[in-house]
Amino acid sequence: MNPYVLSIFFISLGLGTTLTFMSSHWLLAWMGLEINTLAIIPLMAQKHHPRAVEAATKYFLIQATAAAMILFAASANAWICGQWDINQMSHPLTSTITMTALALKIGLAPLHLWLPEVLQGITLNTGLILSTWQKLAPLALIMQTANNTHPFLLTALALSSTLIGGWGGLNQTQLRKILAYSSIAHLGWMILVSQMAPQLTLLALATYIVMTTSAFLMLNNINSTKTITLASAWTKAPTLTALTCLVLLSLGGLPPLTGFMPKWLIIQELANQGFAPTATIIALTALLSLYFYLRLTYALSLTLSPQVASASTPWRTSMMRPTLALSTATVLATCLLPITPSVFVLLT
Repeated sequence: MNPYVLSIFFISLGLGTTLTFMSSHWLLAWMGLEINTLAIIPLMAQKHHPRAVEAATKYFLIQATAAAMILFAASANAWICGQWDINQMSHPLTSTITMTALALKIGLAPLHLWLPEVLQGITLNTGLILSTWQKLAPLALIMQTANNTHPFLLTALALSSTLIGGWGGLNQTQLRKILAYSSIAHLGWMILVSQMAPQLTLLALATYIVMTTSAFLMLNNINSTKTITLASAWTKAPTLTALTCLVLLSLGGLPPLTGFMPKWLIIQELANQGFAPTATIIALTALLSLYFYLRLTYALSLTLSPQVASASTPWRTSMMRPTLALSTATVLATCLLPITPSVFVLLT
């Protein structure tokens, strides 16, 4: 793609997210979401592959449906209450429709079915944008409207996301689908605590972005999109392969890695607020996600490729050089747990 055109798309992505962040009016927030959607669709379809075009079409239809629901709910709220302020979604029907539309936009379960299929059809670099940057604007709106939404709806969305995010990744061999289910599970943790402690939602979002960025960049560096190709990664870059194992375990929330910090603090907050059964359920669902991360770690470090006679040995192409972004994200994704006391003091 032409660098000038590419820069226009990236500027549009930044503009759409910034517009949504800065707006207190539903129409401006909706415009920001639409700019975001229209900017990423050409990036998704730039390979001119049938799977990429299919993914872009699915993404456009889902995002258009969610945007129409948001505009309808905002118009209905203005008709009922006489105002377009984002923080004034006082009617239960409009707040429920808005939260459902935002859940559809970011892929919360049970409205998640489009996310694994779309992520599977695009490149790892575009998938990184879809899994991180495209979550920011809808999550900002969710945090602003969470206090006006029924707690049962948010809890149901969060628990179903953590359960399906863990369960759905168990039987996958495509790495992009596994990362999609990982995204669904992590979003469930963020949504669950958004009403009680929004600062923990921001902490979980920041750590998720760092860990997911590191995972996507590493998989792109070792050129792996399937589980079977992971087993030959150690012959290409042994150090990077070892770090990939640590990043995957950090995504699973295994101590003493960075991913344990937000889960620990969220479970502690739920217990302090008197939601011990909810904390127990969400902690048990985290074991499902940890299991398929352990499967990937096993494929990376403890198997030889290929294991079956019908599998073909992948080409051992030359590796790309590690970048500053990859190095920084890897360090942050594995080494931030010791600063948890400082983070806790800042949050409280």
